[in-house]
Amino acid sequence: MSTTAILQTLVQLEQLHSSLLQLAVDKMEILKQGDMEKLDGLLKDEQAHVAAIVQMENKRQQSVVGYLASKGQSSLENATITEVIKWADSIDEQQALQAARDSLLETIHQLKQQNDLNQKLTMQSLQLVNISLDAIRPRPEQATYTRPDQDRKKPSEGFSTFDSQA
Repeated sequence: MSTTAILQTLVQLEQLHSSLLQLAVDKMEILKQGDMEKLDGLLKDEQAHVAAIVQMENKRQQSVVGYLASKGQSSLENATITEVIKWADSIDEQQALQAARDSLLETIHQLKQQNDLNQKLTMQSLQLVNISLDAIRPRPEQATYTRPDQDRKKPSEGFSTFDSQA
């Protein structure tokens, strides 16, 4: 088995992550505009991208395990690209794998930063909505319950709320 399948999988993963990064950038603009219909559609696209990434990651793991097994490696539980790079047949394969891995990691890092930014923007929007709702909602006059049909009168002077004869 060669590293070609692993390299192709890494390239495809990088493309999917780049596309997801573009969706995250688009999401920021949609959040700024406050367009919930566009946001809903974009979230569906994100879910489809994440499902494709999970599927591609499983394929990558299988390829890595298969490659390392062909090299006689027994520790296949935590098989990583770094392990594949160590066991690659040529320096060219090592460099190509390292470049693909580094490109993928950089894209993932950018995606994480963009998602953090989107999360902060979403939290600020929620705070603004809560402040607006607090300004619109009337404050309750009292914290205790009274019957709605009862006027807010104090009990008469001769009547105690505590029955001491009971």
